[in-house]
Amino acid sequence: MGSELLEGITVLDLASVGPAARASRWLADYGADVVKVGPVPAKSGVQIAPPFFSYSAHRRMKRVLLDIKAPEGRDAFLALAAKADVVVESFRPGVVDRLGIGYDAVAAANPGIVYCSTSGFGQTGPKSQQAGHDLNYLGTGGFLALTGAGPDGKPPIPGATVADSAGGGMHAVIAILAALLHRQADGRGRHLDVSVADGVLALMALSVDEFLATGATVETGSNLLLGRYACYDTYQAGDGKWLAVAAIEPRFWANLCTLLGLPQWTKHQNDDAVQDDIRRDMARVFRTKDRDTWVAELAPADTCVSGVLSVGELVDDEQFLARGAFATAKHPAHGTFRQTGAVLAGMVAQEDPYLVRESGVTDTDELLAGAGLDPARITELRESGVVA
Repeated sequence: MGSELLEGITVLDLASVGPAARASRWLADYGADVVKVGPVPAKSGVQIAPPFFSYSAHRRMKRVLLDIKAPEGRDAFLALAAKADVVVESFRPGVVDRLGIGYDAVAAANPGIVYCSTSGFGQTGPKSQQAGHDLNYLGTGGFLALTGAGPDGKPPIPGATVADSAGGGMHAVIAILAALLHRQADGRGRHLDVSVADGVLALMALSVDEFLATGATVETGSNLLLGRYACYDTYQAGDGKWLAVAAIEPRFWANLCTLLGLPQWTKHQNDDAVQDDIRRDMARVFRTKDRDTWVAELAPADTCVSGVLSVGELVDDEQFLARGAFATAKHPAHGTFRQTGAVLAGMVAQEDPYLVRESGVTDTDELLAGAGLDPARITELRESGVVA
């Protein structure tokens, strides 16, 4: 295994699910030492326990269980944080401060800490205390309104949790990496206020900026990327499966029209008056062959045509397989299974199966000892139920 980009960086992750958990997953795949910090079983409250396979089964992560509401548990967390580089949390704004583990408390012991607070709407503002999930932030950020709608006008449920993953998780990773880089200059960390809704807004910048600059109506079908033209749309093949067509550049569009036997439309790519006619002709031609036949003929010919793959199909797609996109993991109870690998640029893939553990297995003693607690004190904390 080659050198890893975040080797030597320690991350404490207080989240169980959602954007923060996605962020720590990617940080671990970049080589960071991620420690999942959870409540002791008797104090777990309403914390969600995800399925064993979620977040890549927490591969390459350690685990410590603490009762942070107890003073001794809070002190144990602060001891861990004093030697960490990053803390990621996703409590409702204000909670970590009330628990005594917020940024100010951690920074007092560790001025270099990068403390990332992830929340739906951010730490400030009139919506900061509102509960929500992915769909709420996609609605607030304009994503749902521009994704199209069914005949009844109902916005669709997206096929991916875009807000949690990109608006929140990747947003957090980008901010953390930027803060770690800046820390090299002055040794000081900072508090990062990661709002998932803000992240969705950033993803919507093309459409939002168009409206702000021109005042033009931005809605489904209003421009090229929102379905105005036949060259950027989806079409059903003869076997009922679907094709994605994104022939934006004129030469790609000309290639496509020629290969479909529709050369008469080459010069009318952006002619609004005939878009329905072009769509009708393209739909008719695409129905004459099955999806995979069309992809085999058109994709290599500079037409920007691809298949719309199901999850069951993409896991065996030749491109992803050639790129080593999937890994194998081994769980003591669930056996061997496939999972998404370390696919982002700069991550180092592992050839051997990842060994994942039962959720009840912890590294509490090892981690607390590394933070400076002596064995007798750790035993006391365990016997009193403060750690597990």
